[in-house]
This record gives sequence, C-alpha cells and structure tokens, in this order.
Amino acid sequence: MTIRAILWDFGGVITSSPFEAFGRFEQERGLPVDFLRRVNSTNPDNNAWARFESSRISLEEFDREFEIESGNAGHPIPGRLVLDLLGGDVRPRMVEVLKRCKEDYQVVCLTNNMNTGAGPGIWRGAERQAAVDAALQVFHEVIESSKIGLRKPDPRIYALACERMRVAPAEVAYLDDLGINLKPAKAMGMQTIKVVSEAQAIADLGQVLRREF
Repeated sequence: MTIRAILWDFGGVITSSPFEAFGRFEQERGLPVDFLRRVNSTNPDNNAWARFESSRISLEEFDREFEIESGNAGHPIPGRLVLDLLGGDVRPRMVEVLKRCKEDYQVVCLTNNMNTGAGPGIWRGAERQAAVDAALQVFHEVIESSKIGLRKPDPRIYALACERMRVAPAEVAYLDDLGINLKPAKAMGMQTIKVVSEAQAIADLGQVLRREF
C-alpha cells in the first residue's frame, strides 16, 4: 500500500538521543555501562518509568520509586536526576525533513513522555524549550503517553494513532530509536525505521518514500 502518513517518535528522533546523556552520567559516577537502561528495562510494563510515562504515579512518587528500583540493582539514584538527562537537542535537519514531509503526508508525533509540571522541565531552559515547541508545532497532531494513559510498546497506542490519522497500518512509515517500540508496529504492518543517527534515519526514510531529502 502507498504510504499516506508518517509517525515520528520525538526523543532520539527529532532530538538527539538521551542515551548519550545516560552514558555520560554513568561514566561520571562510575556506574556500569547501560545501567540506567537496564533499570528501565526491568519489569518494563509496570516499573516506575512505565507508570510515570502513563501518568499512573506522580513526579514525587517516581523520584522515590526509581531510587528504590535502581538501589535494588546496586546503585540507588533519585529519579529526578535521571529526568535531568532526558532533554536532548533539536536536530535542525530532521525538522526540515519533517516540514517537507508535511507537504505530502500526515505527520504525527507518537511519544512516551512524562508530566514534569510547568516550565521548561526536562529541556532545562527557555531557549531549548522554544526549539522543542517550534518542532512540535510542525506536526498535525502530537499523541503523548502522559495524556492518554497508554505508552509504547502497547499495541493499543499504535491502533489509536492509526485511528486518528484515518489510515491502515500498512499506509504508515514509523521512526523510533527503540526496537522494542518498533516491533509491535511492524507486526501490525507499518514500515518501521530504527533511528541510529540523523543521517541514517533520513536516508532510510527517503528509501521508504522513494524520494530524496
């Protein structure tokens, strides 16, 4: 089927990956490599991270519960410290590709995020928040886990996205930096692109859409 809509993750796709900041944090504190990712992948449907992204617990509860979970893994870390690592930099070239895609396709953002309260939150400053806001305004719609109570990789969130875009899964190209989030979308029939780098993602999207960027 012809691609009619493009679904985009935000962090790690439109912005640089938070995993880069995770790695620096681990190195600075003498933590094992990929420690934070392992904590987040333990009990992935019901851990503190998952429940905060789907607004089942508050910021204060996340702060405490993540510290308990990371402590059980050997290194207690308050959740607020990890939230400070999430705000990446907007990728200007990716935003330009997004704008060009909007001329011919529906473009919708599907993001797992957290309600961190008012102000710049994870973006740590007004200038960075303004760049994020400008990027988000390009999309026809932004679907946020913290607002709908569902998070990737729950198959229901992909079905909801297709319903809102009024397309079949086979008419969707989907970019995400996490394979676990792409797997159910691919099973539904979407053409999936795992984002490793900005240049690679743009090239792969061009191949799927049969156009040059």
